[in-house]
Amino acid sequence: MLRALPVADFLQEQLPVADVRSPGEFERGHLPGAVNLPLFSDHERAVVGTLYKQRGREAALLEGLRLVGPKLAGIVEAATALAPERRIRVHCWRGGERSGSVAWLLDRAGFDQVITLKGGYKSFRNHVLYQLAQPRRLEVIGGYTGSGKTELLHHLAALGEQVVDLEALAAHKGSSFGGLGQGPQPRTEQFENMLWAAFANTDPTRITWVEDESIMIGRVKIPDALFLRMRQAHLHFIEMEADERAERSVADYGDSSIQELAAAMKRIERRLGPQHCKAALEALEQGDKRTAALIALRYYDKAYAHGAAQRDQQTITRWPVRATDLHTLAQRTVEHARNTPPR
Repeated sequence: MLRALPVADFLQEQLPVADVRSPGEFERGHLPGAVNLPLFSDHERAVVGTLYKQRGREAALLEGLRLVGPKLAGIVEAATALAPERRIRVHCWRGGERSGSVAWLLDRAGFDQVITLKGGYKSFRNHVLYQLAQPRRLEVIGGYTGSGKTELLHHLAALGEQVVDLEALAAHKGSSFGGLGQGPQPRTEQFENMLWAAFANTDPTRITWVEDESIMIGRVKIPDALFLRMRQAHLHFIEMEADERAERSVADYGDSSIQELAAAMKRIERRLGPQHCKAALEALEQGDKRTAALIALRYYDKAYAHGAAQRDQQTITRWPVRATDLHTLAQRTVEHARNTPPR
């Protein structure tokens, strides 16, 4: 049975998703959980697209058929492996010929249910951007580098609070050192898709906790509307002594090689200052990661303090805390948030 559904209904269906766009399109961004079963390679898609522009639809269609013909059995086999119960969702860019052709093929191959997406991936992207711009109650965890913001988020999650870990989705911790020990970052488009999925699993009537970030997390960008809401939200600022934060920073990044740490330090040399950078590099060469961390914290503390100063100070609650007391702090911030009227 073939059906075409609008995006909201398509997303409600609990079936595997086959994205039949080219690998390059898929890599830029895709539905979370989707599997790429490309009808064309990136080169083939370019050839067909050029033919369409130069010679029209009929020439492009015939060339597409020549290219796809040898792949048909493989597409059916891959779709069957993805959806052994033979019920599947399929989409392309605009919900046109690519997904329609694959849906017809799977239907003829005996699939019990094939659902296509009206408007294709383009309609999904419009849905994502619309949803990310919707109002929601955010509470933001902030504090200087090394103060345990991510750990506090984990404690909040353990208490049953709604948490969206932006840095985990971005595969980056948001500083010159933030990519160390991380995998490759997604494209900004895919980061937005993953954000949508994370927020879709939350109740918009309840508080959602996020970590304070710059608009850029490594190479990915937080959507403008969401970033504005984060800046307007209440900020819970962790105040922890520099010595403890240096120890935490060493624990976070200490497994990285001296070469990786030195390269990250050199990336902030201009703002850190040549003498401070030199001292940090010398400390690293001597294996003194704690001293190097303390030097780096001077720069990051100034940068973060500048950002916090741009906020409405009435929306900031400062929480002096020891590194060992973050679980207790989670309980206190939850109580504070629940007793404070939303902005």
